[in-house]
Amino acid sequence: MHPAKSVILFTTASGAGYGMMIWLAVLAALGMLPQETVFGILVFGLAFALIVGGLLSSTFHLGRPERAWRAMSQWRSSWLSREGLAAIIGFVPLGLFALVAIFGIADMALGAVVGVIGAAMALLTLYFTSMIYASLRTIPAWHNGWTVAGYLVLGPMNGAVFLAFLFALFGFADAAAAMRSIALAMLLAGLAVKLLYWQNIRTSAPVSTAGTATGLGHLGKVEMTGSPHDSDNYLLREMGFRIARKHAEKLRRIATLLGFVVPIICVALGLVFAEGPLNLLVTLLSVIACQIGITAERWLFFAEAKHAVTLYYGEQAV
Repeated sequence: MHPAKSVILFTTASGAGYGMMIWLAVLAALGMLPQETVFGILVFGLAFALIVGGLLSSTFHLGRPERAWRAMSQWRSSWLSREGLAAIIGFVPLGLFALVAIFGIADMALGAVVGVIGAAMALLTLYFTSMIYASLRTIPAWHNGWTVAGYLVLGPMNGAVFLAFLFALFGFADAAAAMRSIALAMLLAGLAVKLLYWQNIRTSAPVSTAGTATGLGHLGKVEMTGSPHDSDNYLLREMGFRIARKHAEKLRRIATLLGFVVPIICVALGLVFAEGPLNLLVTLLSVIACQIGITAERWLFFAEAKHAVTLYYGEQAV
């Protein structure tokens, strides 16, 4: 598939924003969320900016972005519609949670309750997003449980890395220590999920071939002798995007190293050097490396996904 920049921004930014909200709610429920106005405005503002910015960017990939609101009317059958509705509904408890945490408009016990409800809606939104891709039988690289696991792990992972840095920056030692431990666990889980996902798409048997697609497989091996079109078209641009094996391997190494290995090392060092400039430096490095690595991973997630329609354009198996 063609890796659209708008969709890559959506999945990385919104995932990180929702991840931040999830862990803020968890800390509030545990009584560990600092209630400080400037910090609250910054951290909740960043989380909402990432969520809203990502959601808005996703509409740019639509043919008629101004009609995006109509997609939500198909919630009975469309995962995209369910995602949109869950995102909008989730803003209510998340907004109330932010107001309580920042301005203290109500008891924090109530804030923790609405925060947990908002966190549940955030996870539900991430699940609905994953199912937009995992439900597509025509793209075997996405039609598996590891796609869902990736969305449910990578977003909260990214959010935890962000929060570990922000808590350390504002000097909230206890919250920073808790988030570093959470971030380390999520990074290890994220690395495991991605390695298993890549192994799955490498080793899974082809779901379809040119023979099964054309119905001529019983006659022997089927090969295309010519393209159905003599010029480029939408299907080839969007569904038939190809990435060379050497480039895929290079991007996979970049994603693994920067998205997971470097942040794991940096967060682990942050646990050793709990305070001081060195702690801030390695925690900031973990944020920067993670964003570069996850962007490469998201690009590869789309680039490696082959649509079954490419069988009619010369692909031998999907």
